[in-house]
Amino acid sequence: MTQNSLIYYLSEHPKIINFRWSHSHSWGSTWSFLLTSIVTYIIVSLILHFLLYYRRRPVPLGPIPALHSLFMALISLTIFTGILFSAAAEIRETRWIWRRTKTTPFQWFLCFPLGTRPTGRVFFWSYIFYLTRFLHTFRTFFAILRRKNLSFFRLFNHSILIIMSFLWLEFSQSFQIVGILLTTSIYSIVYGYRFLTAIGLRSACFPFVINCQMVLLGCNVICHVGVLLLHFQKGGCNGIGAWGINSVLNAAVLLLFLNFYVNSHLRRRRLDGGSVVENNNIIGGSEIKDNKI
Repeated sequence: MTQNSLIYYLSEHPKIINFRWSHSHSWGSTWSFLLTSIVTYIIVSLILHFLLYYRRRPVPLGPIPALHSLFMALISLTIFTGILFSAAAEIRETRWIWRRTKTTPFQWFLCFPLGTRPTGRVFFWSYIFYLTRFLHTFRTFFAILRRKNLSFFRLFNHSILIIMSFLWLEFSQSFQIVGILLTTSIYSIVYGYRFLTAIGLRSACFPFVINCQMVLLGCNVICHVGVLLLHFQKGGCNGIGAWGINSVLNAAVLLLFLNFYVNSHLRRRRLDGGSVVENNNIIGGSEIKDNKI
C-alpha cells in the first residue's frame, strides 16, 4: 500500500470525513447501551469467577490470548496512525479559522473551541477507539479462566475506560485527541510485548506493563492540567463538564493503581524476604550438619 492510499483509507475516505456521532446511527451510542454493557460485563465476570472458584487448574486457552494481544496491538497502532493523519488534515483545512481566533495546533489538540460537534475524521477514530474498549475487557475473562485473582481494580479500570471514551464522543470533549494518541501508543507497545512473551520471548527483568501504565497515567495528569489552563486562558474549552468527570475518574484510577502497585511491591518484598530467610536457614543447617560430621 502506497503512502497516498494509506492516507486515503485512514483520513480521506468518505465514511471517515462524513462520520457523525448519533444515537440513531452509531452502534453503542446510547446511555442505555453504555450502562447495560458495563453491568453485563461485571455480572458475567463475577459469575464466571464463582463458577471456577473451586477449580484448581486453569482452563486451557491455547493461542487465543496471544492472538488477542496481536490484534489489539495492530488496532491500537491503526487508531494512532488514523487519528494522527486525521488531525493533520483537520489542521490543514481549518487553519484559516485559527488565524482569526489566534489558536495554535497545540492548543486545539488539548482544547476544542466551544460549539464543536462530534463529526468528522477525528471523531470517527474516537468512535473506533470507544468500540475497542469492549475488546479490551476480554483480558478480564482470560485472567479468570487462567485462575488469576479477580480484582476490583480490574473491573473498575475497564469500566471507567468505556465510560470515559463514551463521554469524549457524547460531549465532544476536549483532550480526547491527545488522550487517544497517548493510550493507543502505549497499548500498541504493551500488547505487542504481551504477544511476544506469549509466543516465547523472555519477559523483561522489570514490571514492563506496570511501568508503561504509570507513564500513561502520568502523561494524562499533565495533559489534564494543560486543558484546565487553556480553559481559563482561551475563554472556555468544549465539553469542560465531561472533562471534569473524566478528571475525577482518572484520579480514582490513578489512586487505585498506586495502591495496587504499592501492595504488589510490598508483597513481592515479603516473598523475597521469606525466601532469603529460608535460604539462610538451609545454609545454616548444612553448616551445622557439616560441623557435626
